[in-house]
Amino acid sequence: MAELVYAYVSEAYPVRVGSSSLPVPTNRGKIKTMQDMNKDELKKKLTPEEYKITQEKGTEPAFTGAYVNEHSKGKYNCKVCGAALFSSDRKFDSGTGWPSFDDAIPGAVHSLIDTSHGMTRTEVTCAHCGAHLGHVFEDGPKETTCKRFCINSASLDLKKEE
Repeated sequence: MAELVYAYVSEAYPVRVGSSSLPVPTNRGKIKTMQDMNKDELKKKLTPEEYKITQEKGTEPAFTGAYVNEHSKGKYNCKVCGAALFSSDRKFDSGTGWPSFDDAIPGAVHSLIDTSHGMTRTEVTCAHCGAHLGHVFEDGPKETTCKRFCINSASLDLKKEE
């Protein structure tokens, strides 16, 4: 087995280098990991677009996602396992066409080096189940974290505050 090497995008976001596999998910309480669900279960639970994005690292077209212009208060949860990922308080309008957040809920996401499509980016996955969420970039609001978590709406489920 190859040794895993970690690099750090920031202190809070370790990135596994030299491995194409997803991070080893942690199962917290009743949250299911992708290892707990087989491919057929996931295909029944998710729409074809949600499956392609969360399981095959797809991307929805810009400005088409349900949460691009969403301004409701609440928590954005993983579409696959239901784990809380982002707070609406951290959402901002980046103008890029995808929901953008300047930070994730601590411990909710993992980051990995992504060299697909001829570029190097930092992929963001659910720390609980390993579902692909999107990417994080260093061009976010300078007043906060300088990070822009660019996340596919199809990988999220907004639980609005009442």
